[in-house]
Amino acid sequence: MADVETYIKDLKDSIIKRDPNQPEFQEAAFTVLDTLKPVLEKHPEYVKNNILGSLVEPERAIQFRVPWQDDEGNFHINRGFRVQFNSAIGPYKGGLRLHPSVNLSIVKFLGFEQILKNSLTGLPIGGGKGGSDFNPKGKSDSEIMRFCQSFMTELQKFIGPDLDVPAGDIGVGGREIGYLFGQYKRLNGFQGGILTGKGLQYGGSLARTEATGFGLIYFLNALIKDQKDTLKGKTVKISGAGNVAIYALQKAQENGAKVVTVSDSNGYVYDPNGIDLATVKQIKEVERGRIKEYADKISTAEYHEGSVWDLDINYDIALPCATQNEINEDQAKLMVKDGAKYIAEGANMPSNTDAIAVYKQNDIIYGPAKAANAGGVAVSALEMSQNSERLSWTFDDVDKQLKDIMEDIYQKIADADAEYGLNKDYQAGANIAGFEKVAKAMLAQGLV
Repeated sequence: MADVETYIKDLKDSIIKRDPNQPEFQEAAFTVLDTLKPVLEKHPEYVKNNILGSLVEPERAIQFRVPWQDDEGNFHINRGFRVQFNSAIGPYKGGLRLHPSVNLSIVKFLGFEQILKNSLTGLPIGGGKGGSDFNPKGKSDSEIMRFCQSFMTELQKFIGPDLDVPAGDIGVGGREIGYLFGQYKRLNGFQGGILTGKGLQYGGSLARTEATGFGLIYFLNALIKDQKDTLKGKTVKISGAGNVAIYALQKAQENGAKVVTVSDSNGYVYDPNGIDLATVKQIKEVERGRIKEYADKISTAEYHEGSVWDLDINYDIALPCATQNEINEDQAKLMVKDGAKYIAEGANMPSNTDAIAVYKQNDIIYGPAKAANAGGVAVSALEMSQNSERLSWTFDDVDKQLKDIMEDIYQKIADADAEYGLNKDYQAGANIAGFEKVAKAMLAQGLV
């Protein structure tokens, strides 16, 4: 049997050989592999049975053509993807992303992260992810409807309430889920549990819209409380202005923090008096405008093009809620200079590897995405439960379960940190806590 170091090196070499043009997937997989050494040393049976070799290889990766017609009658072809990564603890669960950057590497990185994230929730759901390189920005409702119908016509062959239950992600909100669900229903009949993030009129869950942002703050609160600290009075930088950012902003303010930034793909606003939640909601949720309009409405605010992580101000907490790899090494060093003590990730993999190294070298306490932003998929799984029972729970019922789940996730990470002597390396703690449940299930199920 190979020693752990050799085993991990051989796995990395295999990934590079098999997937040479998938940098996002390689980054996600290598980061996890490096943090699992203590578990493999304690459980040599995982090495003997090559559990990690199975874990990094999807059970199924599906790519398909998505033809659709625009309002002028022109025909377009996009690529659709669904990666069904691991079903050891339950049906595949993970979002659909519509964005020009979507490719197999992106979908595999997201699906791989989803395995451990879903495991951490304690709910019986496996890991998957999907989407298309279709760009919904600037498209009419009719164009988006025709695209979604074409996309689901192909995807429906591979999903089901007990097999694979997609949800929304970047570019896929309530409108898109509605069109996708309608096409699935047209082809297969009404099956409420086939998608999550649905409208309340046809099987959706209260608190789903708020779940990732609220869950981020519930996790952060548990983390900060364990450091004998409090969110009250803290100054917070948030990136993004979508659902995750907006509801993280709301819940942070409810907990007494002052959030001074939000952003979109063009730039960011800085309001030293604290971001006005109602104005952001009006611009982004009602008017579907750009965040620079905030500075037109609020006299104390400044708008700047570029990244919010280049803004040099003193603050306590960073909450990246925009997209992957939005924080690099230099921006992480600026974070240190500006006095940030905590970072919790609302987006998927928003910090690159060099940035994470800076956090650890400078004792910034780091809450990784697979733990901190698990609230969305947690409530998606609760939506599946409601669909199975043909019931609809109250907002408070769902929100309380979400809070309990996020606090439990933090506790699992803290326990793994203590068991393996990780010295508050919560990235490793999250990977280990998520992996151990999946590994035990995979080992029990044999060579499948």
